[in-house]
Amino acid sequence: MLTCGPGRYDFYAGDAARVPYFITNTASETENPDTTKTIGIYMKGVRDLTLDGQGALFVFHGKQTMLALDGCERIAIRHVHLDYAEPTVTEAMVTGVGGDWIELEVHRDSRCIVEDGKLIWIGESWRFSEGPVQVCDPASDATWRIDNPIEAASTAETIGPRQVRLRYDAAASGSKVLEGMKPGYVLQCRDGIRDQVGAFLLDSRDVIMDGVGMHFMHGLGIVGQYSENLTFARMELAPRPETGRTVAAFADCIHLMGCKGRIEIADSRFAGAHDDAINIHGTYLQIVGRPAPDAVEVRFMHPQSYGFEAFRPGDEIEFARRRSLAAFGTGKVRSVERIDDRSLRLTLEALAPAAEDIEPGDVVENVTWTPEVRIAGNRFARIPTRGILISTRRKAAIEGNTFERMRMNAILIEGDASSWYESGPVHDLTIRDNRFVECGDAGFPVIAIAPAVDEPDASRPVHRHIRIERNLFETKDAVALKANGAADLTFAENEIRAAAVPNGFGAIEETIRLTACAGTDVRANRFFVAEA
Repeated sequence: MLTCGPGRYDFYAGDAARVPYFITNTASETENPDTTKTIGIYMKGVRDLTLDGQGALFVFHGKQTMLALDGCERIAIRHVHLDYAEPTVTEAMVTGVGGDWIELEVHRDSRCIVEDGKLIWIGESWRFSEGPVQVCDPASDATWRIDNPIEAASTAETIGPRQVRLRYDAAASGSKVLEGMKPGYVLQCRDGIRDQVGAFLLDSRDVIMDGVGMHFMHGLGIVGQYSENLTFARMELAPRPETGRTVAAFADCIHLMGCKGRIEIADSRFAGAHDDAINIHGTYLQIVGRPAPDAVEVRFMHPQSYGFEAFRPGDEIEFARRRSLAAFGTGKVRSVERIDDRSLRLTLEALAPAAEDIEPGDVVENVTWTPEVRIAGNRFARIPTRGILISTRRKAAIEGNTFERMRMNAILIEGDASSWYESGPVHDLTIRDNRFVECGDAGFPVIAIAPAVDEPDASRPVHRHIRIERNLFETKDAVALKANGAADLTFAENEIRAAAVPNGFGAIEETIRLTACAGTDVRANRFFVAEA
């Protein structure tokens, strides 16, 4: 047991460990060729340890991976709060809007300068002037992405302490950038390069994070990679109230790739991300060669995911078609040869599929490293994209959660071998007793089952055995469910309360869109339209 007394502890990048790691869904070789991570709290090969912060606050200075566990077992992190002194997502409140100008009050934890008429954000060993921007409306507790109004400004000037005025050239895009902007909105700005993560759990097992506050995470959030049995309970992935900030995560909050065993995320609060709250998936590698009858050469395809140990001897693998994601063979890995950071040679214990049976773009998935999942009792708010993305073939449940004003899908079940290469068919998923408040819009259903296939085919479903039961949908103009090419799909005993909007719904059937689905069971649902 390692305990910390209550109080504040400061961690500086200059004193941190520096270790190279390839981490999924972070930065490409072009974006950041240096894979070195600056790690504030580094545990390697540690076993049977509990770190109890007793309410302590750990404050990190400069870009850091705040916590890393590599090859650790039976680790518990409890009752500690982690935050940044100067978050790399800067914040500024809109205090005034005119026809060709906007005035901002910069948050006290953010800093900026004006050089040559341009606003530049600065921090501890970092600076940027361009990148993604979001708007947060504190009144509605909602966040969404917009074009960068600071980058689009023709001039910037300092008009007082932490006060900046941006002016726009009417001949340019000023009017479009200012459209819908209101005093009280908060602009959230970042550079977009995921060169660190909040916490990194690699090749570790039986890890518990309980009562932990992750109040700001740079790069990607808590990343689990080839780890087993992970529990996240009573987490606070949100800004500390006393800071007055609106952002807790530079991108996703919890991102788990290639994990196995049991994953549990329960009784936690997610508020203020710049991407998805939770993403759980594997990684498809594309087959690029068959150097021997019992071997295949495979390649990482997405720019931001490469270099990590995707297969180990003894792992079970599945071959899948790029166009349909249908399985066409299995195998067991005997040995792995690393050709370079993007290419591997897998030698199998038996014959690989024949060369003539492999089509261009076909992929391989590691099916050993796929988890059982339970996500329960959480609240999601101020998420600009999706609440939960899940792709696992093992038993999973999403139950008793509240999703508030996701701008895209509250829950997305996808999988693709052509874009992100995030793998995993869903074979047993229950979505039950959740509340969805104004999630999605006319282009994004609240729940989407949308594998990236050329043509959905009910005879060859990618996802199956999905039960959506006893949920409450409070929706404006978003359909409750859109499913393509799923089998054995149940939508039962749900309640849908739709707003009376011009393209509103007139019946339960209009809130459910099914394409090429087989064995569907839609029954005992209740539908209400709000009074005008």
